[in-house]
Amino acid sequence: MFNLLSFEGVSQAFIKFSDMLCTYPEFVLLIGGGLFFLFYSGFVPIRYFGKAVKSLGKKDDSPGQISSFQALMGAIAATVGMGSIAGVAIALMLGGPGAIFWMWVSAIVGMATKFFEGTLAIMYKGKDDRGEVQGGPMYMITEGLGKKWKPLAVFFSVVGLIGTLCIMQANQFTEAVITIFTKPAGIPDTLLVKFIIGCCIVAVVAPVILGGIKRIAKISSKIVPLMVGLYFILVAYIILTNLSVVPQVFGDIFRGAFSFKAGAGGAIGSFFMVATIGARRATLVNEAGVGTASMMHGASKNNEPVREGLVAMLGPFCDSGIVCTLTAVAILIASASGGYVIPAAGSDVKGLEIALNAFSASVNYGRLGGYLLMVMVFFFAFSTMFSYSYYGMKCTSYLFGTKYGKYYNYFFLAMLIVCAMIPLKLAVAVIDLAYLLMACATMFTLLSLSPRVKKAAREYFKKK
Repeated sequence: MFNLLSFEGVSQAFIKFSDMLCTYPEFVLLIGGGLFFLFYSGFVPIRYFGKAVKSLGKKDDSPGQISSFQALMGAIAATVGMGSIAGVAIALMLGGPGAIFWMWVSAIVGMATKFFEGTLAIMYKGKDDRGEVQGGPMYMITEGLGKKWKPLAVFFSVVGLIGTLCIMQANQFTEAVITIFTKPAGIPDTLLVKFIIGCCIVAVVAPVILGGIKRIAKISSKIVPLMVGLYFILVAYIILTNLSVVPQVFGDIFRGAFSFKAGAGGAIGSFFMVATIGARRATLVNEAGVGTASMMHGASKNNEPVREGLVAMLGPFCDSGIVCTLTAVAILIASASGGYVIPAAGSDVKGLEIALNAFSASVNYGRLGGYLLMVMVFFFAFSTMFSYSYYGMKCTSYLFGTKYGKYYNYFFLAMLIVCAMIPLKLAVAVIDLAYLLMACATMFTLLSLSPRVKKAAREYFKKK
């Protein structure tokens, strides 16, 4: 009985509960819902991708705090984080190369979901207690579904306070520092070391998030293109220096996506296992259907809902489509060339440790690859923390009023230290469950209001 009530016992029970809910139910909700949006919209992400890119350059002086481009960069800053590196490594460890194929599928259907999210974020803006225009799932619910649905908006905001705490980012950045710097220096991996690293994280994050949404958006709009560009160059070098194994890597991805083992029953089971692992990690990355990005796009100075929807759908293309693929290819190249062996499922090796070791093996200059990836990790992790603090503040302001919203930032900063010290598996379980609960509220709202988006899209594209 004592063991069951211990921290370890409670943690293991929570992890199992999260794993049970965040597999097939999450797959059906987000991938199934995304497929519906893809077909229902008439394949908008594919047909109007070029128009979405052109929409980035348009400016508007409508009520709001930031431009559409800044909103997209802020949303991408939140999604192109540790999940794009550690999350992909975890997917490869648990589901093999085939999981990456289902990340691509998730990117396409995620684009369709984000189109509906971005459109509704502008279509159903609300006002806070200061009379300032705001957006996000809570306002979609109360303004689109009606005031009687306010309990659902409150539910989203409550679980949003947990889901936006940057648990994964703080935890994995701490592990990266330990792997690259403290362990090689002979410094033991203790809670005190993690506490000190957490304090250093707070010292970097605090000046940005305490400056508000405009400072966050300004920094994100500069840092996101830079970090994605540098990451592309790093992986391009790995590809060019290992061209002979690249065909094998992509062959493994497609073969693994449709792997059939142990007869018909085993074939179906292994297929869905790989698919759900890939989809689950992609959800952690692109957050399509979770509702976070609509809070950023809802702050956009845009009076054309469909145009904002087009801009929003570029997010999954950048994170799940481009950045996750870069990470996966780099790790699989290291594995295919024999320089690194991806640990088996069930291993205690951390996701980010897998990526760091794989990059070190692929760049044949000592641990230069790991150090370069560490630079990327720094940008990825902190850009996410900047945007997530804004999401949490929005949830707090909705629940308790704007005068209390600013206090959330201090709570957020304190929790970064806590998140740096908790075990990885527990961190993943907490964030996965919070995302699933947020997605339940958001997807219900998107599905309910989808006919209004389709009508607006038909009129917009006809006019344009």
